[in-house]
Amino acid sequence: MTLDSDCCVPARSEPDRAGRSHGVAAPVVAVGGRIAEWTEPVPLLLDRLLPHRRRWVVELGFGKGRFLLEQARQRPGDGFVGVEVASRYFRLAARRAARRGLDNVLLLRGEALYLLCTHLPRAFADEVHVYFPDPWPKSRHHKRRLFDAESVDLLLGLLRCGGSLYFATDHAEYGDEVEALLREHPGVEVRGPFAAWPDGPRTNYEIKYAREGRQIRRLVVRLRAGARSLLHPAGRRDLLMGPRVSAAER
Repeated sequence: MTLDSDCCVPARSEPDRAGRSHGVAAPVVAVGGRIAEWTEPVPLLLDRLLPHRRRWVVELGFGKGRFLLEQARQRPGDGFVGVEVASRYFRLAARRAARRGLDNVLLLRGEALYLLCTHLPRAFADEVHVYFPDPWPKSRHHKRRLFDAESVDLLLGLLRCGGSLYFATDHAEYGDEVEALLREHPGVEVRGPFAAWPDGPRTNYEIKYAREGRQIRRLVVRLRAGARSLLHPAGRRDLLMGPRVSAAER
């Protein structure tokens, strides 16, 4: 992997924030602001990329990096992993991390569900933050949601036992569905909704929406110790199974 401090490799096709998908993209990684296309084995060996970290924090959809980079500045002993699909936001956050001298930040550009399946290790994070994800309101797009009965195990699978997921949305219907989905999961404990975070608004969207008077759903979800399975009960029936093969076909 060759790291370039000044530019990003040309972006290949990938889903954008409007939901348009034009192919599969190789993930791009920034470590301490240095950017490169990732071609090494996966999942990522985080302890080699960001060694000697006490705790691990993940933000999916970090946007311009307001929350992730500020937390990294305040907590230099912890490791921070951010995922963002929009190239311009990814490059902006990488430049900001470099200017601020943050050597505890690893950024990934790519589609979150794909990276959850391929590049991020399991059960390593103490915190996972997901703020104002695309609600994909049309029913035919619901499969693209991060919070879906068939894929929520990928998201929860990032957490160590006892780790916490932090979630916020301004989309009322989606917020209701996410809260119901999580409360039906036997492996987690859901707290909230909360009127505000103790440290105030965490993202640019949250600042904007609070000023506009929008209702924001904020939840904290803790992974129970000893959870037997992260599969959601409503998603089990849709697991892919191999076709039955008769004795004559063997």
